[in-house]
Amino acid sequence: MDGETTTGGPQGRGDGAERAGGGERPDPNRWRALWVTLVAGFMTLLDVTIVAVALPSLQRDLHASAASVQWVVSGYTLAFALTLVTAGRLGDAFGRRRLFLAALAAFVLCSAAAGAAPTVTLLVVARLAQGVAAGSLAPQNSALIQQMFHGAERARAFGLFGATVGVSSAVGPVVGGLILALADGPQGWRWIFYVNVPVGVLALLLGSRLLPRTGPRHRGRLDPGGVVLLGAGILALMLPLVLAEAGGLGRLWWLFPAGALVLAAFVAWERRLAARGGAPLLEPRLLTATRGYGAGAGLAALYFVGFSGVWLVFALFFQNGLGYSPLASGLAVTPFAVGSAIAAAAAGRLVGRLGRLLTVWGLVAVMAGLGGTALTLWLAPADRAVWIAAPLLFAGGLGSGCVISPNITMTLRNVPVRMAGAAGGALQTGQRLGAAVGTAALPGLFHLALHATGDDYHRAVAIAVGSGAAAMLCALAVAVADRRRDRTGERPDPLPRPSRGHCRADHADRAR
Repeated sequence: MDGETTTGGPQGRGDGAERAGGGERPDPNRWRALWVTLVAGFMTLLDVTIVAVALPSLQRDLHASAASVQWVVSGYTLAFALTLVTAGRLGDAFGRRRLFLAALAAFVLCSAAAGAAPTVTLLVVARLAQGVAAGSLAPQNSALIQQMFHGAERARAFGLFGATVGVSSAVGPVVGGLILALADGPQGWRWIFYVNVPVGVLALLLGSRLLPRTGPRHRGRLDPGGVVLLGAGILALMLPLVLAEAGGLGRLWWLFPAGALVLAAFVAWERRLAARGGAPLLEPRLLTATRGYGAGAGLAALYFVGFSGVWLVFALFFQNGLGYSPLASGLAVTPFAVGSAIAAAAAGRLVGRLGRLLTVWGLVAVMAGLGGTALTLWLAPADRAVWIAAPLLFAGGLGSGCVISPNITMTLRNVPVRMAGAAGGALQTGQRLGAAVGTAALPGLFHLALHATGDDYHRAVAIAVGSGAAAMLCALAVAVADRRRDRTGERPDPLPRPSRGHCRADHADRAR
């Protein structure tokens, strides 16, 4: 059955089954369509971090409180994470092209509304809607790659997708600082949002021409119970984290066990629905019966705990500790972004040969780079520390490019195409949860270290960044364990074969 092979080595042996079974020729527009989706995805991920550098001027111009301004960032992050899995499932059911274009149009409109917002309340509402649009768009990216590419081409496409994920997170402060420097003035922060409009409109026009037209797969077969349970569980886990600076961890700690119980109920619901022949929001055996998916999703969540938090720590250190401007602060960490972009593109070609070993090496390199940077910022003279740390950050970026990009490829390579949207959404939800933990924990640790050391910024940044590198040890343990399973040849049982209705829908979908 097309797209249903779930076992295979690093080359993804299921790809051959897909191509042979469908008999289709590659879409001639696939690479141009990929660049459209990557540009749109870059915008949505960039908006997670780009706004942070504009918060002081935004708060001053709108006469807003610190608590309300926090929702400009955390509201977007929360809405983004809550939407991912459901939107992925909707794309699988009703057409990924259709949902991608609708979500992109909504993102452009919400960006314009955020830029024009006269009050902080309307800005927060626009950001919440923008987060929903971004979360609806994001899982379609990985699903469209699964649909348009096969074999070695799919690995290269996921390499570019991984570079987009990694670089967008790292360059947010740089781009935000550059926009504020160019749009100088009391209302310059509005261009942080307006810049999405022309880029988004161009991507929308090109996407409507280049993205493959696909029909719906399982129209009407949705899982509202699963949507409610998963959304409630994720909300309970993330809300204390996104409100950490406003005391959310202390006041809302009880949501953590409550969220865990709700997610346990979600798993039980999905298993029962699958056993009765229904269409669950997220196939329960995806984690246990699809080679590499469970390990890859866990590795991604753990990695983003350390990866996401260090950028806020660097911004606090360079701007508050050394007096850098937002642009200079962003440029100080640019070597990491450059290294990540270079390595991610190359890693897409190497993952087929090296497999999980590539992420093991990458994790060691990024931990060494960040650990060395932490020691340098602590011990080196302040006027030279940034220059000494630059090659270490570049090496860490090279390692990161060998983690994010190959892990996406290996996590999704054996996922049936009919489930690509939901699987990609679940993978990115884990990344968002890990990022929420990291952005709450590492800056909090930085402030605690500042208080304990009498405002010694150099020691505080070393403690926080070093802790981020240490957190990646857990991801390394997962990668090593998965590598050992690869070498011993352990394989889970395959996912159940789809029904004839699913097969007919898949064949018709490709024929279009």
